[in-house]
Amino acid sequence: MLSFLHKQPSVTGIVAAAAIIAALRFLPPRLPLLHLFHSSTKRNSTKKLPFLGGFTDGSCPPCLVICCKSFEENALAQSLQSRMETLKLHGEEGIKILLHSELDSSDRLTFEPQLYMEALSTRHFGRLLIWSPRLPSTHDLVSQNFCELPLGTVCITDIQFKGRGRTKNVWESPAGCLMFSFTLEMEDGHKVPLLQYVVSLALTEAIKEACQGKGLPKIDVRIKWPNDLYLNGLKVGGVLCTSTYRIRKFNVCVGIGLNLDNEAPTTCLNAVLKEMSSLCQLTREDVLAAFFNRFEEHFEVFLNLGFQILEELYYKTWLHSGQRVVIEEKIEGRSVQETAVTIQGLTSSGYLLATDEDNINYELHPDGNSFDFFKGLVRRKLD
Repeated sequence: MLSFLHKQPSVTGIVAAAAIIAALRFLPPRLPLLHLFHSSTKRNSTKKLPFLGGFTDGSCPPCLVICCKSFEENALAQSLQSRMETLKLHGEEGIKILLHSELDSSDRLTFEPQLYMEALSTRHFGRLLIWSPRLPSTHDLVSQNFCELPLGTVCITDIQFKGRGRTKNVWESPAGCLMFSFTLEMEDGHKVPLLQYVVSLALTEAIKEACQGKGLPKIDVRIKWPNDLYLNGLKVGGVLCTSTYRIRKFNVCVGIGLNLDNEAPTTCLNAVLKEMSSLCQLTREDVLAAFFNRFEEHFEVFLNLGFQILEELYYKTWLHSGQRVVIEEKIEGRSVQETAVTIQGLTSSGYLLATDEDNINYELHPDGNSFDFFKGLVRRKLD
């Protein structure tokens, strides 16, 4: 129950109460009603963040700092902090949660939440951000705590030592890489496989917009089907989408890794920009805010109207229109037939659409064994 000290509440009190009630609408239904405090409430003491110590070298359990866009998210963050013991991360115990508003002014994070939040213009995504100096995997944190986190929550880390890609491939995550994961829900199972294309498209557009916003040259980051990003022929990023079905909805976790400042193991965006311009370079705050601004727009279109509305934009960004591929069919491990086909686009189920010399249409699937999708394609003739 909410109560006020004065019998006749002021206009400010009424507004604050309305904001709290609005915030409670976004709490997961299983959570108890908790005492919430306005973000301007003074604390008796501030908390120092020793992130130069055990939190970065792995000798201490993970430390999570929660940053918020507005009063509503701040209320949710305080609720989450009060339930610290409910958060889990496989192999880690005693996770520590701090609110960014509680930190001492001398505590400087390597990620600057204020710059990010000022650039963020979304209504749902990315407004509650969890930062950690070091995590096994941002994707594991949001997926293992999906029901505890408000939808749209994003987790970002400086160092990730158990990053993963598609089919359990290891994703190298050196310092300087932009690594983040976030949550969303979907109801239509037919659309879930297409989500990775919406994410990839939004990320390529966000990079261009971030460059434009800083007066930098646009760099031509392209999509390699199904979920990789390439720049000048080298891989610089990847997208991972996982989902579980629960109570008639798909709980989806989206993970992204992008080489921003790390030239190893391939190249990175800022290394390429440095060759083109002497101006300031992109930051994680720039790209992350631009991504959510663009993704939220595309995701709404995708849910309401389908991927077809975004398809032409996607084809302008991917690498494969008109690409010739040789499909090798095997029986008992021996090659029995090779067929040359030309990629035309995507099928309605999200696989590659291709035609042969007789204009027969085929749907191309990865065989599940090849690291390079285009060296392990299996064809299925379309009616």
